[in-house]
Amino acid sequence: MATLTATPPRTLPAAFKHPAARKLLLLALAAAILVPLANARWTSASWPDALTIDLTQPLTDVSDWIIDNRDSHPLFLYFFGHISNAVVLSVRAVYLTLLTIGWAGVTALGALVAWRVAGGKLALGTAAAFLACGLLGMWVPTMQTLALMVVAVLASVVVGALLGLAAGLSDRMDRALRPVLDTMQVLPAFAYLLPVVLVFGIGVPAAVLATVVYAAPPMARLTALGLRGADKGVLEAVESLGATARQRLLTARVPLARKELLLGLSQTIMMALSMAVIASVIGAGGLGDRVYQALASVDVGAALAAGIPIVLLAVVLDRVTAAAGNGGTEHPRAGWPYALAAALAVAVAGRLLGRTDWPDSWTLNIAEPVNRAVDWMTAHLYSGVPVVGGTADWAGHFTTWVLDPVRDGLQWLPWWSVLLVVAALAWLIGTWRTALTAVLAMAAIGVLGVWEPALDTLSQVLAAVAVTLVLGIATGIATARSDRFERLLRPVLDVFQTMPQFVYLIPVVALFGVGRAPAVAAAVVYALPAVVRITAQGLRQVDPAAMESARSLGATSGQQLRQVQLPLARPALLLAVNQGVVLVLAVVIIGGLVGAGALGYDVVFGLAQGDLATGLVAGAAIVCLGLMLDRVTQPTGRRAKKGA
Repeated sequence: MATLTATPPRTLPAAFKHPAARKLLLLALAAAILVPLANARWTSASWPDALTIDLTQPLTDVSDWIIDNRDSHPLFLYFFGHISNAVVLSVRAVYLTLLTIGWAGVTALGALVAWRVAGGKLALGTAAAFLACGLLGMWVPTMQTLALMVVAVLASVVVGALLGLAAGLSDRMDRALRPVLDTMQVLPAFAYLLPVVLVFGIGVPAAVLATVVYAAPPMARLTALGLRGADKGVLEAVESLGATARQRLLTARVPLARKELLLGLSQTIMMALSMAVIASVIGAGGLGDRVYQALASVDVGAALAAGIPIVLLAVVLDRVTAAAGNGGTEHPRAGWPYALAAALAVAVAGRLLGRTDWPDSWTLNIAEPVNRAVDWMTAHLYSGVPVVGGTADWAGHFTTWVLDPVRDGLQWLPWWSVLLVVAALAWLIGTWRTALTAVLAMAAIGVLGVWEPALDTLSQVLAAVAVTLVLGIATGIATARSDRFERLLRPVLDVFQTMPQFVYLIPVVALFGVGRAPAVAAAVVYALPAVVRITAQGLRQVDPAAMESARSLGATSGQQLRQVQLPLARPALLLAVNQGVVLVLAVVIIGGLVGAGALGYDVVFGLAQGDLATGLVAGAAIVCLGLMLDRVTQPTGRRAKKGA
């Protein structure tokens, strides 16, 4: 009698057992169904015109209504008007106070605050920074910028802290505010300068409010992070003592979040100062106006003379707030009143002697030697360099061999294939929600009718990010492996990170000409410091026990790097990629001023011509592009933990 044998159950091939393979299989099945339908309905390779929405007329109507009613409608007279007056009075009061105290008094008070928070070394550095601003002939513009920044930073901190407080105490508010903060942070400053100018006109109020929109999100995010990360044990102990919700907030949550709050303050200051030049476009004045005028006349020396004080202010304020976050230094309480009295005595003495203004005879003219150096570099490096060719040749080759092929390849791809690639990348690194968000963001660009310019911008971003990551990760590895190299590189990174983008956009244009290549070069310079710092920090924080174990097994230095440090630092490396993308995107847009074209040009054109539709549509497309790139470069919290 024949025996029956059980048939073993069929199993999927080993390749399909991997989660990534299953995701790609599902996407392939979906594409097999949807792509033929899309091709049958819309045969064009570019985004179909039938799927676009023209917002030109509605946005033009809004712009016209604002212009017609700005001087008569109660909303402008009794709400926006009062806000504008309050800003003007606040900035003027701070500015007049600084001028009344005089250069000696401001320098002494700045050094006093730095000494009280961080000790004598930083106090000397602060005094030297203020004196350098005067020596460069920029004392009055520095005071104008400082007055504007004081008001803008205070407003940003108040707005950011209130938003962060709401997000830190309520999950629902946190979910609601997250996309708002994302939009505020990714939307290029030029895009929201136009609506701010339409409402408030050219001048200080528009500049301050634009700065607040740009600088408040870091304070909100870090405040929420600090409040949510408070020690649960401490909160439970305070609650067990019968404390009310308000008492728990003031006596436990806020003190425990002190470091995050001060870090948020530091980041807000840095971002506000980075807006100083952009705000000058709409009448902010100060140092930013000097830099912007130098850009218009391609005067590198004048731009550097105005850019150095911005860097000095940013570095000093960053060091002071960082020292405050670490607890400051211990000084006898008795010494504080005497030091304050000495600083006030210096201010009064300068006032009585009529020495409040910086003496003209104490200024140094660095513009001429800097311009001579730039002229020499342009004459000797721009073209005709033996063997390697000039910088103009490099820019041309980079455009021909990299930028043009990437742009043409992206624009040649059918629109549905671009969405499929975005979905695949976002789903592989995150979840289906991440993929859906990325696809919807990319599709929104097509709906807005700017598909072709957005792909042009994307090609510039991808090229700049690739160069930034190669240079940044290599430099970060070298920094993590050598303390001496880290100390030498730190001031260079500080300068690159705090120098306004417009300042080094000028020498880049002088060396590389006008076009997409100089915009990419400026973006690389701006994004490089963040990638270097994050990479170095991630490698330095690798578990020492893992490194010791690898050394005990005889691993070479290169093997330790490849097999231990880089895999364990994967979350930090992914964060470096993410930050590199965001920072590159910010500067590639500014590259629209130097011939980069695409969405950056549309945003700048909209601001220059008062064309709200063109500027806002391009700005919204940039937000969508940034959101898509964020989702395909940053894993979700769960995936990041698995990778760690």
